[in-house]
Amino acid sequence: RIALGVGFLSAVADRFGLWGPFGTPNVDWGNFSRFLDYTQLINSFVPVEIIPALGVIATVAEIILGLLLLVGWYTRAAALLSALLLLTFGVAMTFGLGVKAPLNYAVFTGMGGSLLLANCQRFPFSLDQLKRNRQRT
Repeated sequence: RIALGVGFLSAVADRFGLWGPFGTPNVDWGNFSRFLDYTQLINSFVPVEIIPALGVIATVAEIILGLLLLVGWYTRAAALLSALLLLTFGVAMTFGLGVKAPLNYAVFTGMGGSLLLANCQRFPFSLDQLKRNRQRT
């Protein structure tokens, strides 16, 4: 849960330059403009006018899901939505760049982890578990 949440938030940090500018080791985008260029590359089948909206929607989704997973609030729903988001990313990457790209970035592995998390009964060290414990007392 924490690894998935941090992974989403790290990707967002990259597109806002928080890991450094483009060209810095391990920085994929370095700014939102480069991220939108990448969004266009993997979504070449949609009109260019939609790309900024797709980039913003993906970013907002990653922020919300990342935070929900990190604190463990509505964990099951966040995990299912994360799997759906990662499936969407993986399919777009496959169409835009070929199947090797989502495999290199472990997109489908993250999706599988999200689906496993969604099937857990308890979420230790989470707000969900804290709420559950309070309801018992």
